[in-house]
Amino acid sequence: MSVPKGKGKRRRAARLAAVQGLYEMDLVGHSLIEVLGAFSTRGATADLDGQEVAADSSLFQDLVKGVTERKDDLDRVLNEAMSGRTVDRLEVLMRSILRAGAYEIISRSDIDPPLTISEYLTVTSSFYGGGEPAFVNGVLDRLVKTVDADDFGIEDVPNLVGDEDTAPDDADESSDD
Repeated sequence: MSVPKGKGKRRRAARLAAVQGLYEMDLVGHSLIEVLGAFSTRGATADLDGQEVAADSSLFQDLVKGVTERKDDLDRVLNEAMSGRTVDRLEVLMRSILRAGAYEIISRSDIDPPLTISEYLTVTSSFYGGGEPAFVNGVLDRLVKTVDADDFGIEDVPNLVGDEDTAPDDADESSDD
């Protein structure tokens, strides 16, 4: 996995840390406050390719809080996108990855959905070596094509199906800050 520079690097670290925090909440039962506190205590960093990287704290907090607050809604749309599988039958880590990716796609209009999917494929590859990245790609891609943002009470949502005439808002992901 290559480590992006600047803003992209901090966002990737936030995504990885958020998935780890959501995993702890689901598996061990840590509270939102405990996960946010632990993140802060360890210096708001994540390990990317053996390198401690300062994470985008705002994105980390938004992902962890947002998934926690919207878990039932996220599980509903993920169940629809998985056709035949259910979130509650997935292993805890996969559930955490998909919930974080789904939340970001639905709630973060400032980040282009294809970029979000790509980033969660990288996160998935950090933990798995088999067909799991393809599974995540398929589920998140179907979600982008089918999600109805109105179900989430969100008014400012990107065109999730894609609009070739618009450039990604996150185009500067790879630039240094």
